[in-house]
Amino acid sequence: MQYIIRREGRGLCFDRVTAAGGAEFVVVSRRMLSAAGACKCNGWKSQNPPPTPPRTDQQSSTVNLQEPCRSCSHTLGDHVTHLENVSEEEMNRLLGIVLDVEYLYTCVHKEEDADTKQVYFSLFKLLRKSILQMGKPTLEAQESPPFEKPSIEQGVNNFVQYKFSHLPSKERQTIMELAKMFLNQINYWQLETPSQRRQRVPNDDAAGYKANYTRWLCYCNVPQFCDSLPRYETTQIFGRTLLRSVFTVMRKQLLEQARQEKDKLPPEKRTLILTHFPKFLSMLEEEVYSHSSPIWSHDFLAGAPAGQIPIHTGNTHPHSLNRNTHPQRHTLQAGFRQKFGEKRKPSEPLPYEENKRPRVVGDIPMELINEVMATITDPAAIPETSLLSAHSARDEAARLEERRGVIEFHVIGNSLNQKPNKRILMWLVGLQNVFSHQLPRMPKEYITRLVFDPKHKTLSLIKDGRVIGGICFRMFPSQGFTEIVFCAVTSNEQVKGYGTHLMNHLKEYHIKHEILNFLTYADEYAIGYFKKQGFSKDIKVPKAKYVGYIKDYEGATLMGCELNPSIPYTEFSVIIKKQKEIIKKLIERKQAQIRKVYPGLSCFKEGVRQIPIESIPGIRRLLTVLTLQKEMKDPDQLYSTLKTILQHVKSHPNGWPFMEPVKKTEAPGYYQVIRFPMDLKTMSERLKSRYYTTRKLFMADMQRIFTNCREYNPPESEYYKCANLLEKFFYTKIKEAGLIEK
Repeated sequence: MQYIIRREGRGLCFDRVTAAGGAEFVVVSRRMLSAAGACKCNGWKSQNPPPTPPRTDQQSSTVNLQEPCRSCSHTLGDHVTHLENVSEEEMNRLLGIVLDVEYLYTCVHKEEDADTKQVYFSLFKLLRKSILQMGKPTLEAQESPPFEKPSIEQGVNNFVQYKFSHLPSKERQTIMELAKMFLNQINYWQLETPSQRRQRVPNDDAAGYKANYTRWLCYCNVPQFCDSLPRYETTQIFGRTLLRSVFTVMRKQLLEQARQEKDKLPPEKRTLILTHFPKFLSMLEEEVYSHSSPIWSHDFLAGAPAGQIPIHTGNTHPHSLNRNTHPQRHTLQAGFRQKFGEKRKPSEPLPYEENKRPRVVGDIPMELINEVMATITDPAAIPETSLLSAHSARDEAARLEERRGVIEFHVIGNSLNQKPNKRILMWLVGLQNVFSHQLPRMPKEYITRLVFDPKHKTLSLIKDGRVIGGICFRMFPSQGFTEIVFCAVTSNEQVKGYGTHLMNHLKEYHIKHEILNFLTYADEYAIGYFKKQGFSKDIKVPKAKYVGYIKDYEGATLMGCELNPSIPYTEFSVIIKKQKEIIKKLIERKQAQIRKVYPGLSCFKEGVRQIPIESIPGIRRLLTVLTLQKEMKDPDQLYSTLKTILQHVKSHPNGWPFMEPVKKTEAPGYYQVIRFPMDLKTMSERLKSRYYTTRKLFMADMQRIFTNCREYNPPESEYYKCANLLEKFFYTKIKEAGLIEK
């Protein structure tokens, strides 16, 4: 490789002649070359240099190193003597830094934002210093990457495992594709400047965002066009804090861009991006902004087991192929494990060691659960059992159609403040037609008025671009409930599970908006449907909350439904099916253990005339089984016995701390530590509803009260001592009642 120097304005130009005869050139400021060379002149500082003559082909030709410099009396060769013994690799590196300096010099002059300009100028000085000292640029900072753990990439991996691990492998792979797509978008997302963010979110943590913005420029953004700086992926060195600051804006822009470019998308990507991606982002948004989401916990299991596919972003950017430093990739975390220990302040971490957690009567070891779950791969392939099979499979076909993109669900409504959207208006007309046909007793004018009323919304079911069903409702956030007005699916699309799946989507929509009660008036034909969806005549909402708010219909029955925010309703049947299969396999394993064949008795051959029946191997176990069978056959006797024991426990002097559920105000952080709370009031309600069909269920709940108390409170506390004394009293009563051996 040859280097030929020629004039180029106020600088010098290196012509790098390749073996093929081609030439590359780069302009290098005279200051950079001469500062470390033999020439110590400062002619390059002149503010009035000799005028540069117009460039011609003759003047662009090769220049002799013995020619004098136009800014000083030295020869051109004196400026570059320090480069004579530099290797070709080192020269290429230095020339790359020079190019980056030119880029940054341009950026400094073109950039209008003061914060960004300051970072550009700092990096410009850093690279210039590296050239002068012929060293490698090193960013000087108080912290080095990563800046927060777990990283964004790790959090998204945890989210996929936490929310979608129960899905079949093919559908889980689709979710992983969405996760990769999202992570790549973050890696090349342009953050808004601190000044722009202050205008948009004036009350936000401005100092924290500015610090992350500076780090992002130095480690992620500028290295995209400056190869001499090490580049890191945004998703690997930043965590939840940065993600929270960009997620809302990013989600809105991504979905808007997808809608605008939907016609340009290939058919195989259209459903993925337009249908599944929005739902993926909505679910992720809840975990990003939730204060108790487990995916950001350090306790989430690290390391992916065999068969798991790690999610990470690929180096797809053209400038990311030649990096000096690559952060190590993280693998997909394999599971979720909550860890708890002694009582602690809410702000402290929750350390926990599995082997220290006390066993609760009735608990199944997690090792056994994990072993059984490993044998269950595809929930769709799990055979149906007779127990609740109709309930668990009712919406399965509809759910599969939604995943394939055959059907879609949209919450829509009319608006008087915005220009009407043609597609939404067409859907509203379609909904009016469906309700009119399926609810002939309702006047069409009445249906039209409510469907197009801006105060009402409708969850619409779309198939092949047309409306085939929906649920019209009105939300009353101040009263804590929603009124369901119309609910119908067109007749030729019924008995396919659409009605159940519609209601499940409506439940999840309301959980997201923190409204946990439904009210509706159902006629004689609709009562059966609503009962299957969890509605009953037992209204949980106080009458004063809804009287005067909801519409009253003659001849109809008022029904209500209370939602559980912990239940993923659209995936409920899949989870139930998997749980049933786990229980089935646990029963099979237990049966295999108890089917033990004992050898015959040989004592009689030795002259023994009689033996106690309990001494015969296996008889004691048989008597225990018969006792349990008797409990099942005589539930009234069991109920009476358990009621008496519970009354004794509630009347005991040490029972006062456990009478009612623990209040959050009295024990901060209690429900973050205790996963399964229990109290005597809840046990009384369960006993009254005949929940305790066996003694073991009753004993397990009582034992959980004592275990929870000892887990949350320190041993020297009064509560801890009450738990120990009450536990001894409880087991004394259990033995007196003959429910366990003395």
